[in-house]
Amino acid sequence: MMKKTEVKIYPDPESVAKVFAADFFRMVSQSQSEQFHVALSGGSTPKILFQVLAKDYKNTMPWNKIHFWWGDERCVSPENEQSNFKTTHQFLFNQINIPTENIHRILGENNPELEAIDYGNKIAQSLELKNGWPVFDLIILGMGADGHTASIFPNQMELLVSAKICEVATHPESGQQRISLTGKVINNADLVCFLVTGPDKRFKVSEILTGKPEAEQYPAFHIKPANGKLIWYLDEAAYSETSGDKRECKLNSVW
Repeated sequence: MMKKTEVKIYPDPESVAKVFAADFFRMVSQSQSEQFHVALSGGSTPKILFQVLAKDYKNTMPWNKIHFWWGDERCVSPENEQSNFKTTHQFLFNQINIPTENIHRILGENNPELEAIDYGNKIAQSLELKNGWPVFDLIILGMGADGHTASIFPNQMELLVSAKICEVATHPESGQQRISLTGKVINNADLVCFLVTGPDKRFKVSEILTGKPEAEQYPAFHIKPANGKLIWYLDEAAYSETSGDKRECKLNSVW
């Protein structure tokens, strides 16, 4: 089947965050559903995004409509500096008026195996199902310098085809446990958006977007929504072919 992906390139991480925030506002505002379910990512670029949303959309975004979930979380307490939830709470939730019942955090302080099951059950009970899998309106992803996304690492490619909604992942270097959405859930979303910035990502990004054989070993390469759309939001440092005054482009890739 022919699939298309859209690639948008901007000068720097701040520009990426501002453009995505505007797109996110339009997505939510124009959605005909009473609820909009989004899975968030950790990392430096989402932190900038949260700040933009809190500053520029504090009083205009229909926050009551949005239900926030996470694509992955470290198995730490919500007060821990490594917690994705803590970052989101500090830079977004603490700045806006949103119902507490709209925030569905992964309980990283709980037993990882049990929490992976519980969180998967909550997702299945709260979201519409299609083809037996929950459907997120939007999943925001980052990509590590090793090509991992969510907490699906190159040495745990089996999580891409897991029959579970959530799995326990292990960081290959630190050994830290994390809870992550699996590949089949991610690829069942209506829209998946990668927010990737920085020069340490450019070679992996290039290999993925051009379909190089070596890209198959990167989990991010295998994010191809079956019935939805995929958009990459990149800064120029992460995209190796930008030049001159080029600030935005659209690339159709055939997979």
